[in-house]
Amino acid sequence: MSNFTRVIRKFPRVFWFSNIMELFERWAWYGFYNSLALYLTLSKDTGALGFSQAQKALIMGTGTMMLYFLPLITGAISDRIGYKKVLVLSFTAYIAGYFMMGSLETYGAIFAAYIFLAFAGALFKPIISAMIAKTTDEETSSIGFGIFYMMINIGGFIGPFIAGMLYKVNWNYVFLMSIITIGINYFFVFFFFKEPGREKSSVSLGRNISQAFKNIVITLADYKYVLFLVIMAAFWTAFNQLYYTFPVFLEDWVDLDSFAASFGIAEGKITAVTITSLDAFFIIVLQLVISTIAMKYKPLHAMMTGIFILAFGVGMMFFNRNPWLIIFGVLIFAIGEMASSPKFTEYIGRIAPPDRKALYMGTSFLPIAAGHWFAGMLSGDLYANISEKYTLVQKEVSVRGLQIPEVSETFTQNDYIMQAGELMQMDSKELTHFLWETYNPTRIWMLFSGIAVGAAIALFLYDKFLLRSAKKE
Repeated sequence: MSNFTRVIRKFPRVFWFSNIMELFERWAWYGFYNSLALYLTLSKDTGALGFSQAQKALIMGTGTMMLYFLPLITGAISDRIGYKKVLVLSFTAYIAGYFMMGSLETYGAIFAAYIFLAFAGALFKPIISAMIAKTTDEETSSIGFGIFYMMINIGGFIGPFIAGMLYKVNWNYVFLMSIITIGINYFFVFFFFKEPGREKSSVSLGRNISQAFKNIVITLADYKYVLFLVIMAAFWTAFNQLYYTFPVFLEDWVDLDSFAASFGIAEGKITAVTITSLDAFFIIVLQLVISTIAMKYKPLHAMMTGIFILAFGVGMMFFNRNPWLIIFGVLIFAIGEMASSPKFTEYIGRIAPPDRKALYMGTSFLPIAAGHWFAGMLSGDLYANISEKYTLVQKEVSVRGLQIPEVSETFTQNDYIMQAGELMQMDSKELTHFLWETYNPTRIWMLFSGIAVGAAIALFLYDKFLLRSAKKE
């Protein structure tokens, strides 16, 4: 019997069902999340909400930041009242949240619904990670967490790939897909999930949460560690543009219908969300190869290299309108992600003092949460003024002194763009080409790639001057 087979057989049944629940949860989440920027900002006549990029930025940045920050509290709640009860609560909240996102229309209501959805995700997130940790040991943890990461990416590919075809038909189908998919997890949690052993504690829940915050303060007293987290927040800021701006950029500037037609594929079958789903697909296919290469290098060096590669991929994703080059950019982006992201957690585990490993690992979510907030802010007015098609049309209308009604409930963004094209005597493709050549919306790549390159350079300087000098002392 091979060592791999022996390890696989050691996993208890609850390990496999926990991974299956993770797959369906990620399927539901990423199917919704990868298309969220489009749902919030596309013209109302497409069934979307027609919000501004700034409104989208505040909703996504705030809500997703909370999704990564709240597990500090929800993890303590789960340990106190039991994993199964919290999982049921999470799935119920997810279903309600997806329903509200698909049913409500006003900015305030959607903002509140997304915060509620983030809370549902924050209930789920720490439980499944803990289940993988509790059902693996020193011998099986490497393969166990590898399987877990694979489930994340399988769900992260299937969900957006299907959603990419659904939203062109009807946005309600995207939310229905997420509701059905997360609902499947009720079956697994009721019939196959076994509650793990939990240590009983006389300490109150409030004191547990208070201690968690105190632990963060203690850990952040290490200024070198704080500097590392700040640098990684810059990395996550660039990385998260895959969700915040890339789908919007594709929808505005890249003719994916003509690309699909060249393969004999029907219009609307290759979409912006389909293209973003390829990131997860490339990870599924290449993760083992990239991880094998990356394991030969120190975590910090692998992260530096990976972030540089990711910066190049981001540049290609926003630099041109050629679908093939953009897909190649997503591939490069995925390679950079695979080389850097997994090493982030490994590095924190290595640098943490032996008596504070749990404290340090508990703060690893901080740069991810901050990265979502800053990514959201960059994807708002700044992105709109540089690269959003609708905003650039408005600028050109103002320059030419044209008179077009403002967007309203009955006069949509698409109506505005169409009327602008008619007054400028251009069809849709001619107008898009004119705006591309005149306003150069592709220059947004310099900002996103520059942030990633800056993070990689900062890591190099951090390693060379701070860590090595500290070792010499």
